Amino acid sequence: MSASEKQKLSVLIITLNEELHIKSLLNDIDFADEIIVIDSYSTDRTVAIIESFENIKVIQNQFVNYTAQRNFAIDQAQNSWILFIDADERLSPDLKSEIIATINKKNAASAYLIYRTFMFKNKKLHFSGWQTDKIFRLFNKTNCRYDQNRMVHEKLVVNGSIATLKNKIIHFSYTSYQDYKAKMYRYGILKAVEKQKKGQKSSYLLMIFHPVYTFLYQFLIRFGFLDGSKGITICYLNAYSIFIRYKELNRLTSSSRI
Repeated sequence: MSASEKQKLSVLIITLNEELHIKSLLNDIDFADEIIVIDSYSTDRTVAIIESFENIKVIQNQFVNYTAQRNFAIDQAQNSWILFIDADERLSPDLKSEIIATINKKNAASAYLIYRTFMFKNKKLHFSGWQTDKIFRLFNKTNCRYDQNRMVHEKLVVNGSIATLKNKIIHFSYTSYQDYKAKMYRYGILKAVEKQKKGQKSSYLLMIFHPVYTFLYQFLIRFGFLDGSKGITICYLNAYSIFIRYKELNRLTSSSRI
């Protein structure tokens, strides 16, 4: 890269019924050179809202799992530098500036981890296991691809160096109890399918004790109790997802024997 050559950035978004969040996000990412939304056939106003913006490409693609959808999105991007952002996430001005400066570094890493600040409705969650939450979101696609064996909580395979950005993504993950519970349910189901494909099995002991362990670990060891009632809710619903995982894995294993 020459000293005067500016690197271009493609922002990729995966959506399904995100009419509550998508407009604010699209207003937030006007610094991108390319914006592509991969929509999983939303039934609300998500697509109509996206189409009201100029220069944003929306592609509808059937959702199989998160990894497949992300890799599909990468294949649509024209630029090498990719920033994945979810509809319920926001970027501070400092993070935007850091992203642009980072991809234009002479010796930029292949992929960057970004910490996230978890928002419980409009209040910051300080603990409950989320205080060290970081995820790959910025990377050069020539050196990176998502592991096809992971269906949820995707794993980015990086062929090159890794670094971490200083500024955080603001993650408005919890908007209501039912919304977050439904999200944890979906994660549990997908994780069960992933485990079944790996030949793993469930048991009643795992179904009972793993969720209990998860709750106690996040609530006590990870200081969820310091988040008060918010911490109780988040730790419980995260444990609920583990219960659904093993319950569904047990069902899938039993069905395969028939």
